[in-house]
Order: sequence, then structure tokens, then C-alpha cells
Amino acid sequence: MSQPFSRYLHPFDVAHNPSLEPEVKRAILASWASDRSAVRDHPGLRKPPGARRAVPIDDILAAMHAIDKPAEGPRASP
Repeated sequence: MSQPFSRYLHPFDVAHNPSLEPEVKRAILASWASDRSAVRDHPGLRKPPGARRAVPIDDILAAMHAIDKPAEGPRASP
């Protein structure tokens, strides 16, 4: 995968992209969450190569969770 993350400004841009398969979204977000992308002296931030700015690791983890969470819709009453 050749730096696909540089196209996205925020982890939720990845998570909500309808043209990406869930596995690709997870791979991109995992690369963002990697310690290789950690910002020196700021362990809660990640900035992958080519990214315009750093993002909080919490945002990356929330985006990963959003991929795995089923779409919220109206619930049927029992």
C-alpha cells in the first residue's frame, strides 16, 4: 500500500469513504495508529508520512470502531 493515507485529512474520512472495503479502511487506519507514525514527545498524536497534520490516536481508534460498528438504524420493537 503506497501511502494511501496522505489523501485523507482525518481518520473519519477513511472510515466513511464508501469506495473503500472495510479491510482497506482497517489497514489504512492501522498504519496511522502505528508507533512508526507517533509524533515525537507527543505520544497521543500520530502523523503518517505524507499527512498534512497530526491527529489524536483517540480519533484513529474511534474511526476503527466506527468501521466495525453496524450501521445504526431504527430498531424494531419487540
